[in-house]
Amino acid sequence: MRTCLVEVAAGSAADPRPMPKLVASCRTNVMDGMVVKNITSEKVIDARKGVVEFLLINHPLDCPICDQAGECDLQDLGYEHGADGTRYEFKRRTFTKHSLGGYIQLHMTRCILCYRCVFVADQLTDKREHGVLDRGDHSEIATYIEKNLHNDFIGNVIDVCPVGALTDRTFRFKNRVWFTKPIEAHRDCDKCCGRVRLWLRGEEVLRVTVRKDEWGEVQSYDGKPGWICNTCRFEKKHINDWQIEGPTKVNRHSVIAQGHYVGVMKPEETIAKVMHGRAPKLLMDIHDVSDVNEPDIDLSAIPGPATSETFEKDKLDL
Repeated sequence: MRTCLVEVAAGSAADPRPMPKLVASCRTNVMDGMVVKNITSEKVIDARKGVVEFLLINHPLDCPICDQAGECDLQDLGYEHGADGTRYEFKRRTFTKHSLGGYIQLHMTRCILCYRCVFVADQLTDKREHGVLDRGDHSEIATYIEKNLHNDFIGNVIDVCPVGALTDRTFRFKNRVWFTKPIEAHRDCDKCCGRVRLWLRGEEVLRVTVRKDEWGEVQSYDGKPGWICNTCRFEKKHINDWQIEGPTKVNRHSVIAQGHYVGVMKPEETIAKVMHGRAPKLLMDIHDVSDVNEPDIDLSAIPGPATSETFEKDKLDL
C-alpha cells in the first residue's frame, strides 16, 4: 500500500497519452514532457485516503502515550488524509508481546508491516534474528524463538520505524519530543561514524538518534549511511561524552519546532539591574510545596521509564 501514488496526465513529449492507472512516483522513470498531477488530482487524493484508511484499520489510538508522537509519519498522513471515523466494525488485531531485549520495545499492535526494520537488519547484520512470522492478517514482526537482539547496530531499527512499533526503552515515557531540544554532535567511535543527534532537556541527554535529512531518511557521509552503534545510542547519555556542533535545523511545520529558536538573543535580565545587582528573594520552593519531580533526579540516568517510585522520598533519602 503506497501513499506516493500520482497521476500521469501525459507520458512524454513523444507519447503524450496518459497512463491508465495511478503510478508510484518513487518507481516511475521521468521522461521529457511528462505531466504529473499530485495534490491537484482528485483520483490521487481519493487513493491516498483509501490507503490511510487501511493503515489505520488496526492501528490503536495510542498517540497520547506513544513515544513516537510528534515525529510519526502515520500521524502526518492521518492528519492530511484521514477520515473523521472508521468504517471498520470488527475487532482490532492483538498480539502476544515479544521481548527484544533491554534496549528495544516492540508494540506489534502499532506496526503497519512496512518491513523497514527487517530490510535494515539484513543490511547491517550478518545474521538477522527477527523477521515477519505467519501470513496475511496474522503477520507480525518477531523472533521465531524468543531471543534478544544483541547485534551492535540493531538499535538503528528504531530510527527507520515510521510509527511507534519499535521504540527506545531508555527513553520510554521520559519526555515528549517537542519538549526536547535536538542538537548535532559527534564523538570519535571505533565502531560507527559517531555523528548523531542529541535530544536534550536542559543539560540532560534523554536520547541519541541518527541524523535524518529533510525527507526523514538517514543522512549519508562519504557515500555511506550514517548508522550508529548501540554504544553511542544507549550508553553515551552524558553531555560531556560528545562534541557539540550546534542546534538542528528543524522544519518550521514540525511540532518539534515549537520553542526551538535559532539565532534569537536572550532578553536582558531586568530584576537584578533594577535591584542594583541583588538577586530577588525566593518566596517558596515549588518542589517543597508540590512534592513533584525532585530537581536532583537525572532522568537520563534512569534505566527504564520514570514512574512514581522514582520520586519516592523514602528511596531518595537512602
